[in-house]
Amino acid sequence: MTIATQIEKARAAFEAIKDYNQEQVDAIVYAAAKVIYDNAEPLARLAVDETRLGKYEHKIGKNTDTPATFWDYLKDIKSVGIIEEDAEKATYKVAHPVGVIGCITPATNPTVTPLGNFMHAAKGKNAVIISPAPRAEQTTTKTVELIRGELEKLGAPADLIQVVPDVTIEKSAELMEKCDLVLATGGPGLTKAAYSSGTPAYGVGPGNPPVILDRGYDIKDAAAQTVVAVGSDNGILCDGDNLLLYPEELEAEWFEALKAEGVVVFTEKAGVDALRAALFHDGKIDSGLVGKDAEVIVEAAGLSVPAGTEVIAIKIDAIGKDEIMCKEIMGPVVVVKSYDTFENAVQMACDNMNEAGGVGHTAGIFTNDDAHVRYAGERIPVARLLVNQPTPDAWGPTTNSLSPAVSEGCGSWGNNILSANVDWYHLVNVSTVAMKLDCEPSDGEKLFK
Repeated sequence: MTIATQIEKARAAFEAIKDYNQEQVDAIVYAAAKVIYDNAEPLARLAVDETRLGKYEHKIGKNTDTPATFWDYLKDIKSVGIIEEDAEKATYKVAHPVGVIGCITPATNPTVTPLGNFMHAAKGKNAVIISPAPRAEQTTTKTVELIRGELEKLGAPADLIQVVPDVTIEKSAELMEKCDLVLATGGPGLTKAAYSSGTPAYGVGPGNPPVILDRGYDIKDAAAQTVVAVGSDNGILCDGDNLLLYPEELEAEWFEALKAEGVVVFTEKAGVDALRAALFHDGKIDSGLVGKDAEVIVEAAGLSVPAGTEVIAIKIDAIGKDEIMCKEIMGPVVVVKSYDTFENAVQMACDNMNEAGGVGHTAGIFTNDDAHVRYAGERIPVARLLVNQPTPDAWGPTTNSLSPAVSEGCGSWGNNILSANVDWYHLVNVSTVAMKLDCEPSDGEKLFK
């Protein structure tokens, strides 16, 4: 099937639901979420077997948590027709579907990214065409087939969601050119291609979050949350910790807290050098180690850890351009570096992202000091600063008030148009209807005396 044919089918499906009411739209969104929730285990197994990325047990969690959290967030939102009224300003807002959304999805999340994209898009009465990562085509295709089956049961057009078969770079490029809006989740090359397609696009940049452990915070809690952030799905979440900065005088206590959580900490030069050599070649991450178990990574360096080790920490002496391991690793690995003053830690977090990547994406801080939260928030160039919680925030409402997302914009820092989580609201056009008010005109003579 050609891309042109798929676009035609998507437009027909989009046209078929143009008069759907809120209840009918929500039935579609719910059905998509439930079928993935019900098939969490087989989809997780398929993803791990096909992509060789991540951890089976963790992918089950993704496949249950994502549909539940997205539906819980979306279920009571008004997204059809008049969605907001402001009596004081005498305005109301009307949502209009965009049409056909082309979604480019990654191998790291071959089920939940297509699902999340579809749930947000369908909430606004759009159709989507998924262009999967070639490495994950089978898993994404199965995901789409399950959702299509549920749409048919509702009497809705199955072509509200389609997947590009036998995907190629050329097909993805054609999809981005011919659809009405592009949602591209991946690295900088993909983002650039999306913005160069001539179609309005949301691109999301790469992660590489720095996290600061502040003085006075519960070190044991920080260690426990670090394991969650770094170890989730073998570290392939783009918003999982990569660099953790800790007070220099608390090094021994911090390392002991990590060890108590099962983390193996490498501090000796020989071990650190061996891991660096294994992880990076010619300035690039070894793709064969991305998303692999900690034991596999350590063995590649000629070292060993106790069986069952899920996360390793590596002590470094420099950040940014002076340490290759400060680049995004996408594994169950966190590099750790000491700091003297809090201000120095914030500066290192900024420098690391600007020099080693991840600017605009996400950062984290463990602190009890609100002044430090504000200091960091005003200086670190990211769209999300997560306080006292794991940095992966895709399921936002479980730990904060952010909208749940599988695509996270990084703003102009990350060469993105959006510095927020991509939400259903970003996938509709909104008309503001403004009624006439009896307003006094602005008086220039008073304003500019």
